[in-house]
Amino acid sequence: MKDLLRSLLDTALATLLRDARLPALEALPDYTLERSKTRAHGDFACNVALLLARPARMNPRALAEALVAALPAHALLARAEVAGPGFINLFLAPAAYHAEVLRALREGARYGHNAQGRGRRVNVEFVSANPTGPLHVGHGRAAAQGDCIARLLEASGWAVTREFYYNDAGAQIMNLALSVQARARGLGPDSDGWPADGYRGDYISELARRYLARDSATVEGHTVHASAEADDLDAIRRFAVAALRHEQNLDLEAFGVRFDVYFLESSLYAEGKVEETVRALIAHGHTYEDGGALWLRSTDFGDDKDRVMRKSDGSYTYFVPDVAYHLSKWQRGYVRAITELGADHHGSLARVRAGLQALDCGIPAGYPDYVLHQMVTVMRGGEEVKLSKRAGSYVTLRDLIDEVGRDATRWFLAARKADSQLTFDIDLARAQSNDNPVFYVQYAHARIASVLRQAGARDMPHDAARGAAALLRLDSTTAQALLWEISRYPEVVDTAARDLQPQQIAQFLGEIAYAFHTWYNAEPFLVEDAELRDARLLLARATQQVLGNGLGLLGVSAPEHM
Repeated sequence: MKDLLRSLLDTALATLLRDARLPALEALPDYTLERSKTRAHGDFACNVALLLARPARMNPRALAEALVAALPAHALLARAEVAGPGFINLFLAPAAYHAEVLRALREGARYGHNAQGRGRRVNVEFVSANPTGPLHVGHGRAAAQGDCIARLLEASGWAVTREFYYNDAGAQIMNLALSVQARARGLGPDSDGWPADGYRGDYISELARRYLARDSATVEGHTVHASAEADDLDAIRRFAVAALRHEQNLDLEAFGVRFDVYFLESSLYAEGKVEETVRALIAHGHTYEDGGALWLRSTDFGDDKDRVMRKSDGSYTYFVPDVAYHLSKWQRGYVRAITELGADHHGSLARVRAGLQALDCGIPAGYPDYVLHQMVTVMRGGEEVKLSKRAGSYVTLRDLIDEVGRDATRWFLAARKADSQLTFDIDLARAQSNDNPVFYVQYAHARIASVLRQAGARDMPHDAARGAAALLRLDSTTAQALLWEISRYPEVVDTAARDLQPQQIAQFLGEIAYAFHTWYNAEPFLVEDAELRDARLLLARATQQVLGNGLGLLGVSAPEHM
């Protein structure tokens, strides 16, 4: 609908320019076309006359009136009016909403898709958990957000690659190996000799037992066999990392999340990518030495202060491999990269982007895009749940999936804006009531399926053509509200993809579910009047299609029975 109206407005502008009723301009403004807050003020409002008035040296209201007069006639546009200082309010004909219902049914699972990405390649990196323990609820939020963003981008014409960056090098991995080794030697977290930064969860004991039993772990099709030697720290490290990577993959599979690429941090060092990146930064003159350390002059690229790259002991600070890693994304052909991280990584964003700009290799400013998520608080019975016996110090993603199921877990972790604090109420997520938003939306989908089954059982075959011809009879307030919601869906998908905000889909689904339940409670569907019945069933089927499509973007099932 917006595309149609923008085309009509552009035609009106071209007419005024051609007839010299509008002076020649260097460029036309990027005007907005937004849905009106109330239908009494039209379906859409446009500010083009307000933006053009000054450069055209015209009164904005007079310009708006000229544009309205120049608008070409169209069957789907009922009328246009000038409001206030020069807004143009556009009123759509009922046929415009009816056409959207038919389009939803015709396009099916592709309804709402768009060509925003134009087939360009985008890398979406998310979760990227250190393989040092089970995935916690924060990782779950990252998984839900990242996977939903990938789904939105796929629906918007991007060629998406999902990537998991494994931090398989560094102090945390060594602490994992030392912890498993200590358990293998019979030590406990309270024993003398326990590693100062050791991991304490029961899973460490499990790993030690499996290691000593000459067990094996499989990850990405490779089997890593253990050695029974408790003194072989390198063997313990390789075994523990492989075992935990395998467990994390199983948890993500249970969560409905897949990845196309697993990228190992260690490969950046093994292939010399970190050293290569540092040499390039030095060669481009964006570094200097001070106090025995190598510094990046990141203030030249918007950072608040320069950053140490290589410490006086010769080791690199943690943002240097991040620069090398994101450089690899650009070199692998990703014109866009999106990195989903916990909010505690906020401090590294400016320096990574500065490092990429300092390489002077054509990477655009602002590469990569970052999506940061805040912490998750888990509640049960009005009290915070803090511990998982197996993990030792946090609630795991698997805990939530086992408690409330995949659908509710995904919905609750994706349904709030990523940068807002999230309280996950287990009792609400398990409730089979209208207070539970995922139940409420899924129930709307299942309710429509039930109506369609009832129509078949009562020998009321649905004639879609007859229903399409009778859509004008859907003139009640509740039916009109549902028609309006259906027409919004393509715009919501487009905006949510541009903003990288899947919670917009969840919000929309709640609103269209409310509109459907209200209509369902106000009007019977299976009436004797065949034309009216078919029109109502047609609207119900289109609603079901939109609900299913939107739930699919969140990775949540669309049940036929509840």
